[in-house]
Amino acid sequence: MKQRLQAVEKQLETMLLDTEIPPRLSEAMRYSLLAGGKRLRPILCLSMAKLCAHACDKENAWLSAVPFAVSLEMIHTYSLIHDDLPAMDNDDLRRGKPTCHKAFDEATAILAGDGLLTDAFYHMADCDLPARNILESLQIIAKAVGSQGMVGGQMLDMEAEQRKLNLKELCVLNAKKTGALIQCACLSGANLMGICPSAQNHIGQYGTAIGIAFQIIDDVLDIIGDSALLGKNTGSDEANQKSTWPSLMGIEKSKKKAVEYCEQAVRALSGLAENETKINKSEQHFLQKTAKDMAYRVY
Repeated sequence: MKQRLQAVEKQLETMLLDTEIPPRLSEAMRYSLLAGGKRLRPILCLSMAKLCAHACDKENAWLSAVPFAVSLEMIHTYSLIHDDLPAMDNDDLRRGKPTCHKAFDEATAILAGDGLLTDAFYHMADCDLPARNILESLQIIAKAVGSQGMVGGQMLDMEAEQRKLNLKELCVLNAKKTGALIQCACLSGANLMGICPSAQNHIGQYGTAIGIAFQIIDDVLDIIGDSALLGKNTGSDEANQKSTWPSLMGIEKSKKKAVEYCEQAVRALSGLAENETKINKSEQHFLQKTAKDMAYRVY
């Protein structure tokens, strides 16, 4: 994980330095992009690409997915910038630093988010991989982050304030706002290698389970977590009267639910290995361990 994280950080350091970008805009974009974080989405994308690299004729094909993978972090960062805005969640701390609109101003933050989202697609298209694989992967990403996915999830999240959702409604909201980008990171990494649709079904199951578990854990840590360690303010869900997993089923049951979803993710890759015997076994174990370790962040 540490090696993969270092590779992602190194690539991110080289981005958004073009002299044609207005300096203040470049500074704001890089301020948020390089503020740290788990880099879960690009790591999942690269890991899935390496897991499925046997499907591509090119030697070390998964390395060609690096520009695509790091671009997912640009999209994720855009979503955080916009999510923190006064018109949305109105947060003033992100990854241990003032949010973009606090460090700069609201208009600059909006443009920084716009730039990160749009530029991400430019970089994703710049992969030395089969054009069909890239095009299909771009469609996967666009659907996941657009009105049917992440943007739609943000709309549902805003509409859900001041009212209590049921568990079904919460699952739909979580799947769109948080889960969609995590799932598509997994699917796009495998798709870039040209893996068959039946194998992608298992990978989609892994991504879905990881995405739900991630949101449950985030909800729990918003109550019991240390803001200094998390790098963001805690207690905001309760303050905004948002429906969360703990508010619907309590903290302990939510913890157990997170573990259940992580176990689902592990089983999904075991099912993949049964049908795709040529997958990279070490990468399979890494991805399964990632799921197991994620669950115990709340313990």
